[in-house]
Amino acid sequence: MITAPHFFFFSLVSPLLADVSILRFFFQGGVFMVPLVLCSVVSLAVILLRGLALRRDTVMPPQILKGIEELQPVDDTEAVVKLARMVRGDRSPLGRIVQTGLQHLQWPKMENIQAVETRARHEIVRMDAGLVVLEVVVGIAPLLGLLGAVSGLVNVFANFGATTSINDPRGIAKGISEALSTTIVGLAIAIPSLIAYSYFAKKIETMSAEMESLISELLAKCYYQKKRRNPQRDDTAAELEEIL
Repeated sequence: MITAPHFFFFSLVSPLLADVSILRFFFQGGVFMVPLVLCSVVSLAVILLRGLALRRDTVMPPQILKGIEELQPVDDTEAVVKLARMVRGDRSPLGRIVQTGLQHLQWPKMENIQAVETRARHEIVRMDAGLVVLEVVVGIAPLLGLLGAVSGLVNVFANFGATTSINDPRGIAKGISEALSTTIVGLAIAIPSLIAYSYFAKKIETMSAEMESLISELLAKCYYQKKRRNPQRDDTAAELEEIL
């Protein structure tokens, strides 16, 4: 019969036993567990940092989206100036791209588009930062696990004749199970890293397409206004230069 003291004792001891079994599992993997643990730490850090940096509101702030949508394809100088003030000093990728487009409104449209595309490529590279680390972890973690397993099996078969009776297969089975522990850890690291890499890559691709559409809309509205505006009273470019 399990009494309350027995239950309290088991509740205290079971986590300790679990910790001991986990440590034993890692020690069984040998020296190859060290780079695998480092891979797991690096992968987790990259996933957390990219998850924070690639939030939609961080990449495309709602106030900038609203400013572009509210901009009318008529003579709406106040809205353009308001948007310029909004993106001044903004550190989001969309804010920097919009700032580049507004800074060069006095240029011909095609030249402005080229400047914006150059800035957009730079921002996408910044958004991709860290994903190459996940890609490397996805590639090397299973290989490290396989290398550890092969190394462990070599040691098991080398010592089999000297330490284990040929009539007792439990010894060889135990050695093989210990050797395969690195393979389990390598796959356990690679699978979440691959999922995170695919998710972030698709998210960047989607947001890049959305930003491209928004910037095209912004430039189309601004240059439509520029065509309709009388050159003698066109002081928007000068005002934007002062702001940006």
